[in-house]
Amino acid sequence: MRNGYGVIWMLAIVLLTTKTTAVNQNHIPTTLEGPFEPVTRRFDSSLRRGSVDLPMNHPRLKKNVTSNFPEQIALALSTPTSMWVSWVTGDAQIGSNVTPLDPSSVASEVWYGKESGKYTSKRGGNSTIYNQFYPFEGLFNYTSGIIHHVRIDGLEPGTKYYYKCGDSSIPAMSEEHVFETLPLPRPNAYPRRIAVIGDLGLTSNSSTTIDHLIMNDPSMILMVGDLTYANQYRTSGGKGVPCFSCAFPDAPIRETYQPRWDAWGRFMEPLVSRVPMMVIEGNHEIEPQVSGITFKSYVTRFAVPSEESGSGSNFYYSFDASGVHFVMLGAYIDYNSTGAQYNWLKEDLQKVDRTVTPWLVAAWHPPWYNSYSSHYQEFECMRQEMETLLYQHKVDIIFTGHVHAYERMNRVFNYTLDPCGPVYITVGDGGNIEQVDVDFADDPGKCPSTGDNIPEFGGVCHLNFTSGPAKDKFCWDKQPEWSAFRESSFGHGILEVLNSTYALWTWHRNQDIYKNDSHGDQIYIVRQPELCALSTALKGENQSRTGGQTKATAGVAATSIRMFVHPLMVIIMIAFLIC
Repeated sequence: MRNGYGVIWMLAIVLLTTKTTAVNQNHIPTTLEGPFEPVTRRFDSSLRRGSVDLPMNHPRLKKNVTSNFPEQIALALSTPTSMWVSWVTGDAQIGSNVTPLDPSSVASEVWYGKESGKYTSKRGGNSTIYNQFYPFEGLFNYTSGIIHHVRIDGLEPGTKYYYKCGDSSIPAMSEEHVFETLPLPRPNAYPRRIAVIGDLGLTSNSSTTIDHLIMNDPSMILMVGDLTYANQYRTSGGKGVPCFSCAFPDAPIRETYQPRWDAWGRFMEPLVSRVPMMVIEGNHEIEPQVSGITFKSYVTRFAVPSEESGSGSNFYYSFDASGVHFVMLGAYIDYNSTGAQYNWLKEDLQKVDRTVTPWLVAAWHPPWYNSYSSHYQEFECMRQEMETLLYQHKVDIIFTGHVHAYERMNRVFNYTLDPCGPVYITVGDGGNIEQVDVDFADDPGKCPSTGDNIPEFGGVCHLNFTSGPAKDKFCWDKQPEWSAFRESSFGHGILEVLNSTYALWTWHRNQDIYKNDSHGDQIYIVRQPELCALSTALKGENQSRTGGQTKATAGVAATSIRMFVHPLMVIIMIAFLIC
């Protein structure tokens, strides 16, 4: 018996050693191997931290069609068998005296079919305009072109469609565009690649981000807020000089240069006229006017499945993309547990059928978990209101932006390492004019005070940690254990959902655009639904707002889970049973 014991143990050790060697050679890690020791890659000082915005006469930003012909054409998902098509016609106006266009003066039509030049279906939609008015001397008002939204339906899954949009009676129809529908929601069908970007802007870095993203050929785009940065300019536009202090102390408004929105629509059209883009608002979309009007540009320009998902709001909604259910949340409207958004979220999550859409992904703009100095603990109030609900429903991945850098977390819940917590990923590194963030809150002298990073909406819940390695402190003295990887660089991410349990996440740096098979961060995110079903329900009910347990306790919990899932541990357990 003793010899048998030794043989089995030797076999286990050999296999484990072999596995470890394989891991070290061309191995893509999985979340099953976590939590990982924190890794930091600091800003490459040979690079510039940022660049200025492209000028309005740049070829990618200029209007290249005559007045009533469609431009700024964009797609967005509606239902698994329908798609939103949006575009703009007419000339926007800016000046002291502007006259809004008549939306009814141009029709909204989309012709589409499965063969080029043969359009078997036609649909009509609605049109509107918006105004950005500043009743102050010396400021310029803006009124938009006519913005059209048409929902086309009866689409077959996994099928290529050709379409034109515009007004056939003028005639003023666009050139032909093409898109491919996603597979229907089911557990073995997923989008090829989901691109994730945030805080994009209109700089040369933004151009690199989009060019790099196009090379990766996504089938869907997730935009996590802060799109144009039009609010960094005066109403005159100036000479491209950003305006970082255009707020009026005696009035709740902020200057913007709205033509930047039109430029951004043209900039994005080559991509989003063939690949659906799903957006959520960021703080740079607030754009306050008098009388409390906010988000006018964002709400008017983008069609989202708000009615389809039962939210009735452009600020939060959900949709299915094959076997993935996405929840898009608003951080700059009421997120309290007694509010409309929270109640809608609760109902939406309860309706999710994980046998049809096994993956559950959430996205909003400001991160809850963030180790950079910029925006550190800024939206702690939102985390305290919503984190337990998302945890109880076993959300797999959460994407955010706001911080202009990249960071991926170990699985975490309530600042505690937790193998059943979501994987939080910050991708606010799209390339905007405000430059890349390089300071970490754990760097000497870089910890913000509790009076810093006040959110533009909601309360302030900044607190010192009450337990763990950062007990009685506002910041950690080193990279927090829940921060797995962080790097100060511009880029974008690609999520490839492979099956009901495995998804490959790859983050691409802008500077690697012409390097083959190069990436900044890569990991398989692995779901463990059976393991986490009971854990999330119990722990969610018992959540406290203490700021996390001790590192030792968290480490033990995570290690025990790894032993549970690691197949080689079965051999060791057999050895114990035999002997």
